[in-house]
Amino acid sequence: MSLVSDALSQTFAALSDPTRRAMLARLMQGEATVNELAAPFEMSLPAISKHIKVLEKAGLLIKTRQAQQRPCKINGEQIRQAVEWLEQYKQLWEGRPGRLDASEPADMPDKAKPSTEKRARSASGPAKPKRTPRNPSTAREKEDDDGLQQQIGFDF
Repeated sequence: MSLVSDALSQTFAALSDPTRRAMLARLMQGEATVNELAAPFEMSLPAISKHIKVLEKAGLLIKTRQAQQRPCKINGEQIRQAVEWLEQYKQLWEGRPGRLDASEPADMPDKAKPSTEKRARSASGPAKPKRTPRNPSTAREKEDDDGLQQQIGFDF
């Protein structure tokens, strides 16, 4: 795994928690002490410290020292890298109005689609049992979803 990928994994893992996202939202307003970050939450200071350590490890927060206080500030560099990674897929998503789950490029011939899907299934291990959708359009959306997951490299 590359360092960029590892840093992105840590960034997205840190952003997956609503408490940590709220802390970052507070830091968007400016520096804050640990106690100021803890104020809106009904949790212990050790629990708050664990959240801060996750944000620090992911590079999203920088803790400094000013006399007795430990003000924290947001580190925009890691957020910028995550946004740059997401921007790669923005064109794909925006290129299909109303179809966020579309997976194949519009110019891909239909005969190439099944082989790509077949390869994706064999690469991901044993086939998952398919549910029969009630709506026929849902079946196509499910196929598109599976293809997009394989194309971008993660499940959602």
